[in-house]
Amino acid sequence: MRIGVPKEAAANERRVALTPDVAGRLKKSGFEVMIERGAGTAAFFPDEAYSAAGAAVSDRNSVLQSDIVVQVQGPVAAEVPRYREAGAVVASFQPVADPALVRQLAQQKLTAFSLVLLPRITRAQPMDVLSSQATVAGYKAVLLAASAIGKLLPMLVTAAGTLPAARVLVLGAGVAGLQAIATARRLGAIVFAFDVRPAVKEQVQSLGASFLEMAVEEHAETAGGYAKELSEETHRKELAFLAGAVKDADIVIATAAIPGKKAPVLITAAAVQGMKPGSVIVDLAAETGGNCELTQAGAEIVRNGVAILGPLNLASTVPLHASQMYAKNVSAFLGHIVQDGRLRLDFEDPIIRETCVTHAGEVRKS
Repeated sequence: MRIGVPKEAAANERRVALTPDVAGRLKKSGFEVMIERGAGTAAFFPDEAYSAAGAAVSDRNSVLQSDIVVQVQGPVAAEVPRYREAGAVVASFQPVADPALVRQLAQQKLTAFSLVLLPRITRAQPMDVLSSQATVAGYKAVLLAASAIGKLLPMLVTAAGTLPAARVLVLGAGVAGLQAIATARRLGAIVFAFDVRPAVKEQVQSLGASFLEMAVEEHAETAGGYAKELSEETHRKELAFLAGAVKDADIVIATAAIPGKKAPVLITAAAVQGMKPGSVIVDLAAETGGNCELTQAGAEIVRNGVAILGPLNLASTVPLHASQMYAKNVSAFLGHIVQDGRLRLDFEDPIIRETCVTHAGEVRKS
């Protein structure tokens, strides 16, 4: 069975789906691996490294005709007819965001898997691209904030006087939030965190941050461990609570997300007005609407002296390590869906059932 790795077509996407070392391991386990020329260059993996690992370096058409095409972003609509009919593709995309693309994949009779739909179960952890890429995003968000703010993060005692440590508030204690906490602590900031799930308090405190507690009378966590949408009344209380919390923050890193839905607004325009001039908000939920009411996806704006950053695809800005983790996730997934050189489509298996978007001309997830 041949695995094809095309160069990513999305603008500003620097990651690659397989790194040379992972491609080499797949080759040794019985796969043929073909990579498009230059596919790994932006992530600092030259073609020569793939050749040395046993992968074939070829043109895009040949790669897209592979039995299974693995990539980071989802297929580009205009290129779907170039994929091998009745072949397979493994990528990370939200079917609900592009139903027209999903229909195209079905028309091409592609068996399309989206890794962002992986169920949150123990067996799926080695394949969890959301967690691996969120690790990079949480780390980079703090670096962006540190560059944008007009003060140093650690406390410094100098001949010119003592500089107090910056106060960082992290909203959401998932993978990205926890990494942001750890990074801000390493840089010497005083860190606070908020999450509607009381269960994450211990994790926050283990990283040296203070946990801001708000009484939530309803259950705020899904069976899979994600935060879930709150009732209107509880959300109003949450907004009022956070408006008070952001007033004292020099930096706010917002990471709250609800899978498959618009990101919850946690910082209103009125709350931004109450923040100190020179403060910075980095909104990691910008791609799904933003945790801040004023966030503009892909832009940096200033309101009432507060800088609001809405970065997109932060994982791609650290392409080497992001690609290494993503490639290992993909390799684990391939090991699960391929058996004896053939696709194993057991739809009783929750990993296969939940990630398979199209198969045999039918749309299974939309």
